[in-house]
Amino acid sequence: MSPDQGDVTVLLRRWQDGDKHAEEQLFQLLLPELRKIAGCCFRRERINHTLQPTALINEAFLRLAALKKIEWQDRGYFLALSARIMRHILIDAARSRGTVQFSPLDDAPELVQRQLTPREVEIAIDSMLDDLEAEFPLGRKVYELKHVLGLTDEEAAEALGLSLRNLQREWHDTRKWIFQRMLAGGWKHESKTTE
Repeated sequence: MSPDQGDVTVLLRRWQDGDKHAEEQLFQLLLPELRKIAGCCFRRERINHTLQPTALINEAFLRLAALKKIEWQDRGYFLALSARIMRHILIDAARSRGTVQFSPLDDAPELVQRQLTPREVEIAIDSMLDDLEAEFPLGRKVYELKHVLGLTDEEAAEALGLSLRNLQREWHDTRKWIFQRMLAGGWKHESKTTE
């Protein structure tokens, strides 16, 4: 059973105010969900990865704790940000080895799939996430929970405190935004910096 949304939000605010006891409580309360996120992140990693899920969780939590000026909104926001940080830790580790692996967005339009490799699709999407967040803040969270972590619609809806129908609408609108941007070539000027 997942932690109560209200309890987590209260603990996040107390943590933001510097309450170390709230930090410990929050970590213990959300540890099962952080483990699930780490497990999802590792699904796409090689078997003999130098990082382990526990180390990934600890590193992500340390980075979260260092974010002093962040305004914690709720459990869904915390989990989406945790997922983003874990993903970046793994991408940084892969880049240092020179072996970045990405998974394609399965339902990308055929034109995009013909023009770009799966790696280029993922780099293009990654380069657009800040713009996506600026236009659709919830869209970025949905993308990270659904595509990056591979959560089901039900799991993502629960994490974000949305109804299933609203989550599915957000996921549809997010994919539509990404694909329209890719088909228009809006990613080209940005993706070269990640090569």
